[in-house]
Amino acid sequence: MELEVKGVAAASRSQIQPFFGRKKPLQQRWTSESWTNQNSCPPAVPRLDLGSLVDSDEDNFSYIPLSTADPQNSSSTVGWITPYQTTYTQYHLNELNQNIIPENLPAPTDKYKLKYQQYKTEIKEGYKQYSQRNTENTKSNITHLQSPRNKIDEKCVQREEANTADITTLDRKALLQQGYADNSCDTQQRARKLYAETVAAEKKKQTVAEQVMIDHLSRAVISDPEQNLAIEQKESDNILPDSKITPLRFRKRTLHETKIRTNSTLTENVLSHKLQFDGRIISRNGRDACRELIGFFFTHDQSLTIYEYRQFGKNRTIVLPFIQKKIYSHQCGRRKGKQYRLGDFYVGATLTFLSSDHLSLPESIKENTLLKLRITNIDQIALDSLKTTSMEQKDDIISQETNDRLVFKAIQDLLKEKLHKRGVRILTELGKYFQQLDKEGNGLLDKADFKQALKVFHLEVSEKDFESAWLIMNDNGNGKVDYGEFKRNIIGEMNEYRKSFVRKAFMKLDFNKTGSVPIINIRKCYCAKKHSQVISGHSTEEEIVSWFLETLKVACSKSDEVSYGEFEDYYEGLSIEIVDDEDFVNILRAPWGI
Repeated sequence: MELEVKGVAAASRSQIQPFFGRKKPLQQRWTSESWTNQNSCPPAVPRLDLGSLVDSDEDNFSYIPLSTADPQNSSSTVGWITPYQTTYTQYHLNELNQNIIPENLPAPTDKYKLKYQQYKTEIKEGYKQYSQRNTENTKSNITHLQSPRNKIDEKCVQREEANTADITTLDRKALLQQGYADNSCDTQQRARKLYAETVAAEKKKQTVAEQVMIDHLSRAVISDPEQNLAIEQKESDNILPDSKITPLRFRKRTLHETKIRTNSTLTENVLSHKLQFDGRIISRNGRDACRELIGFFFTHDQSLTIYEYRQFGKNRTIVLPFIQKKIYSHQCGRRKGKQYRLGDFYVGATLTFLSSDHLSLPESIKENTLLKLRITNIDQIALDSLKTTSMEQKDDIISQETNDRLVFKAIQDLLKEKLHKRGVRILTELGKYFQQLDKEGNGLLDKADFKQALKVFHLEVSEKDFESAWLIMNDNGNGKVDYGEFKRNIIGEMNEYRKSFVRKAFMKLDFNKTGSVPIINIRKCYCAKKHSQVISGHSTEEEIVSWFLETLKVACSKSDEVSYGEFEDYYEGLSIEIVDDEDFVNILRAPWGI
């Protein structure tokens, strides 16, 4: 039967040219039977049936099977033939037994057998030692990849061993997030991202500063009543008795004398003596907490104003006043009732305002009596320059505030020992517990509620320390304190540098600015490729993602979404275990791509 290969028409046997070495290319027209009949080859080698090795999609493709081939005339290009129709394996074994092994081979001597056993033993021992070395190297590499930067002292290591018994499976899964600490991104890539973020932030601040100057210069006094005094005095004798009842169209109207200088006149030079700072709203509401606020404190009249920067899409932005320019005072704390001054502005400072004084605020902010703003960044060069010309004097309140901070610091250090390796679980569950106790929904709880919560979660402090902290927090004397403020003062909070990255991660997830993120979106956005256990092959990406979602859902009051407050509580608990700021930032950069 003729053979057709890959669409090439088969030819008769007479048309096939013999194959002489590699000087000419192989003819494309051939058959299995004609091919084997061309060359004579030595015996004792099985026939290579090339026809059976060719794949074809055609239904009429066929070849000469081994059983029908002529054993005496079959051959191949390399001269292999099979004298009998037997299977390859059986025939090959028979040939080895008959032709390769000589018949009169003498038996091996004892000396040869001994050498062979020694050689065999050496090979086994060498392979065993090689396998052990590879296993040890693999374990050491995995341990090195899994551990974060070793910046914890011996005391922390001892504390870790002592508290191992208190750690649950959920705590261990939460601690796996530290596997991103060493996986810092490329230095050049990080530098480019940092430069781009810096340029965008400076452009944003410049836009807001220009809008502030435009707003206040355009609203500068054009017709101040004081400027009309000279005109009124000059023309007082010419005013008719019934001028007040005269229609407006008959009254004499004159423009004011613009050359007269008044105290309320604002100029660009006066407004340039200002301190610019960035701020955020202290709130568990995601929409309010992620607002981008930029404030200005003017030294010429001790007034301040705050603007909000909004961005719609990629190119459209708008700058709107959030707090009108005015002289304000502290609304709580040791300085309650005192006017804001230059010394009150620093990174981490809290500014308080009465929500009722600002009718243009969002309704979610008006629900609370006080609006609290936290300064996240400040123009340090301008602050140092303004302080050199300022004549402010220190008062006794500064020492009192220092003592208050020492009271809170002592309690925080005590609770930090108890929260070791359990921070994520304790803080997330504590936040949910406070929400359950808050029956009115205003975020305020009394002393008994806080004592009960600390007892439930085994975070007890001495009665003396608790009373001292309560007197500081309950400055208004109404017997109730916001539980968010209680957590920040008693347990502590991450610094503003870390919190800025938490807000960036949440803002990236909450692209609709609703204040909450569905769990399904978190699963889609979370990337575990750079986790140390994924790189080492100890765990898969899906396992790391599942463990993260399992620990995050503990903080959620709803099973299908995460609010900003719950997201912040999760990383607040994780921040307790991280000593270095850059390690914590890497934990956010790697999975969220910020």
